[in-house]
Amino acid sequence: MSMSRSCLGRIRWARSLFALLLVTALARAADGPSPSGALPPGYRLLYEQNFADETALADFVFSDPQAWRFSREDGRGALELAAQSRYTPRVRSPVNLALIADRVFGEFVLEVDLVQTGREYGHRDMCLFFGAKDPANFYYVHLATAADDHAHNIFLVNDAPRVKIATPATQGVNWGVGVWHRVRLERKLSDGSIRVFFDDLTTPIMTATDWHFDYGLIGFGSFDDTGKVAQIRVWGPGWGPRRAGFFH
Repeated sequence: MSMSRSCLGRIRWARSLFALLLVTALARAADGPSPSGALPPGYRLLYEQNFADETALADFVFSDPQAWRFSREDGRGALELAAQSRYTPRVRSPVNLALIADRVFGEFVLEVDLVQTGREYGHRDMCLFFGAKDPANFYYVHLATAADDHAHNIFLVNDAPRVKIATPATQGVNWGVGVWHRVRLERKLSDGSIRVFFDDLTTPIMTATDWHFDYGLIGFGSFDDTGKVAQIRVWGPGWGPRRAGFFH
């Protein structure tokens, strides 16, 4: 018995739909994992680090390599800041830095998971570094329990001790004990904007506008505490010129 035209039509439609879904899925896979929020037009995944094993540490340059290690807990790999770095910066600024070694970012969206492993007090913190030119010129986000002139803000290190530039910023964050938090950092060169999100990735907890630094290294760490870093993803329109060295 010959198949009816309507039945053939439905089969062709189903095949076309399947092909379309397959192409869409492959395209999304090529673009990498989806961000937690929207991306500006033209952004693509530039860097991803899941810390599958200890070789991941080769991606980073450290203020003190002895302070950092690979760790795994509940099947999740991480970069762990386990001790205080033996490092004295030239100007007052954080001492524990782990920077993505060979990629320079300008405009970007960064998402990363952080857990704080230190004791609770007002300046209990983890930091994000960006626009890093050299050890005395960079931005950093200080995420702390309580805000003051030296904590929980976006800071500028410009050949001088750090100064806060975020207006406004919230009163602090609740790190908890053993709790992972998703943090998102957005940087645009076109308007100088910097936005930071913590857990709630719809409303920023701090914002700033500044044009001191354009392209630079991105990194993670703490002013003088301990913690872990996992699931790093950076999207953007492209990299800047690569540079060799940072601490030397």
